Amino acid sequence: MTDPRHVTEIVAAIRSRQVTAEQVARRCLDAIAELEPTLQAWAHLDEEAVLEQARERDRQQAEDPASVGLLHGVPVGVKDIIDVAGMPTGNGADIPVDGFATTDAVVVARLRAEGAVIVGKTVTTEFALFRPGATTNPHDASRTPGGSSSGSAAAVGAGTIPLAIGTQTAGSIVRPASFCGIVGAKPTVGSVVRDGVTMCSSTLDTIGLLGSDVPGVAAGLSVMASDPESFTPAAVDGLRIGFCRTFEWGEMDRSAQEVVETGVRGLADHLDVVEVDLPMMMRGIVQAQQVIMNVECADELADVREEHEALLSPKLLQVLDAGEAWRWAYGPATDHAALGRALLDQLFAEVDVIIAPAVLGEPPLADSTGDPLLCRMWTLLGTPAIAVPGLTGPSGLPVGVQVIAPPGRDAIALGAAELIADHLGI
Repeated sequence: MTDPRHVTEIVAAIRSRQVTAEQVARRCLDAIAELEPTLQAWAHLDEEAVLEQARERDRQQAEDPASVGLLHGVPVGVKDIIDVAGMPTGNGADIPVDGFATTDAVVVARLRAEGAVIVGKTVTTEFALFRPGATTNPHDASRTPGGSSSGSAAAVGAGTIPLAIGTQTAGSIVRPASFCGIVGAKPTVGSVVRDGVTMCSSTLDTIGLLGSDVPGVAAGLSVMASDPESFTPAAVDGLRIGFCRTFEWGEMDRSAQEVVETGVRGLADHLDVVEVDLPMMMRGIVQAQQVIMNVECADELADVREEHEALLSPKLLQVLDAGEAWRWAYGPATDHAALGRALLDQLFAEVDVIIAPAVLGEPPLADSTGDPLLCRMWTLLGTPAIAVPGLTGPSGLPVGVQVIAPPGRDAIALGAAELIADHLGI
């Protein structure tokens, strides 16, 4: 039996009958069973339900080969703030769950319609914020996989599944992807419908994907957004890349700075790379993102706090308290965000995409999820941001970079990310 690992390989192998969807599902379940005692990536998993979905995909193909979808037989994990019919939505919290979801979130329904096999719910931090779950990093169990899409990143990084849904409010896709050595795509804000997802921030929350390679992530995004054209990696002949250290460069570990600079120099041996600086009027965007995020989190979780405050962690309560304290700054922060978005044309005037650091260093110990500092700005500005693996720190652990394009130019970001990943040695 062939052993396809990436989304496009799996679909091709099933279509050509080199392998069945059930065989693919069994391989994934076997890998999960072997690694889960240490990895702890799953909040809910029903093996028989997974196999029945896979068998149904095989029956469907046998009856009507032309009906095979874009993701036929592809195992997918779903972050546990997203509803899946017949599964609990626990939100990574200590609050008892009353029953199972009765309907799929829109993104889950769209993935199913194209043949995906929903494996289960992956561990998230508490309400997709900062309290770590039990998940460990697949490269070193003493380190964090990042957050808040912890289980999604770890499950893909360990090779147990090829694709998993994540969400990002600050750095919750790009950071765990970088720490786990995989691809993570946060698309343009608003490009993927959020119905059926527990909200943190009404203006920032963005649904994306973590995967083993760029083509697979792109295929999944095109399905979730119902927009293949916008998420098909674009041809990038003559690509102009800007290397941007950002205002927060000095917060990085010195070793991580050296790793990124060395990687960019190597990239410049093959591609057109120039250094770019952020417009000075963008200074303070990170702080604006923190204000907006905390205030909107306080709003979105107000009812949860009122009903279950005693069951919420000190980390979560700290975020909610900060949101209440910073309400006075919300208006100025949104004004500064609007200014930052208006300056994007200036930033991208001479380049097609920007490559920038994604994390402050190698993954820290598992008692935290790491700092989303280097992702906050791009999330607030609404740009697509693609975490690209390939670099490693002094301990041999992953240190990702991110590829950013202007809002709405996800196809360019994905095409550039695929090209850059090739030249970073993936």
